[in-house]
Amino acid sequence: MAIPLYKISVWLLLPQGIVALYILSRAAKLFSTWPDKQRKYEVLFGKNKTQYNPESFKLFMQMPCGRLLTKAVLSDLGKKDEYPTLKKLYKPTFIQAIKNAFAPPIKTAVYINKDFIKYQTPSTSES
Repeated sequence: MAIPLYKISVWLLLPQGIVALYILSRAAKLFSTWPDKQRKYEVLFGKNKTQYNPESFKLFMQMPCGRLLTKAVLSDLGKKDEYPTLKKLYKPTFIQAIKNAFAPPIKTAVYINKDFIKYQTPSTSES
């Protein structure tokens, strides 16, 4: 949006402003999901910190945003070289992706176990 279209014509300011507002609204929607992504990151990291479990990444490898999350977790675990293996195992093929695009949507829920949360407070009964 930094292109000075007003130098060509002043009338181009209006469409450029509308496009800028649309892009800003999409960015706001994207950043509104940040706490959910952090929670999912903590769950994946917690499940794989002590022992690497490729099965725990299956759900996340089905969607592009989940694959990015998987890359981040593997990078922090020091297992970047495992991503191609997970991609072969769990990423849907192009034909499967097309079939799934026309299937009715399925709601996915991720349950968080308190054992895997990064900043867990100790219980008072242990004292």
